[in-house]
Amino acid sequence: MYGQHITISGPFASAVEKVIAALKNEGFGVLSDIDIQKAMKEKLGVEMAAYRILGACNPLLAHRALQAEPEIGLLLPCNVTVRDEADGKVSVGFLDPQTMVQMTGNPGVASVADEAGERLRRVQSALASAA
Repeated sequence: MYGQHITISGPFASAVEKVIAALKNEGFGVLSDIDIQKAMKEKLGVEMAAYRILGACNPLLAHRALQAEPEIGLLLPCNVTVRDEADGKVSVGFLDPQTMVQMTGNPGVASVADEAGERLRRVQSALASAA
């Protein structure tokens, strides 16, 4: 599997704010925020539930990863999805940083992925305990 999901309480906009705050507490900034719901409506005329992809980045970890594997930028940042569920709950998905290690085979990336994974697990725990 390439990620983990947790469910938190909504409303959606509030859940997104909680996710961003929890990421910030672990040293991640959000470099990109893609509103999939809006893009599907504008580009395809399709209605769908609220769905955002947050490109989370910890600058120190990103720097270490880039030093170990210059092409790792193709796999950065760590994506976090926030998706509105039909029952009023919000699903939050986290990319497993070990995916980078599996794709590169570079052991120098492993320690970075380990630390990023620990930080993202703490984000998940913080969100789950606040739910």
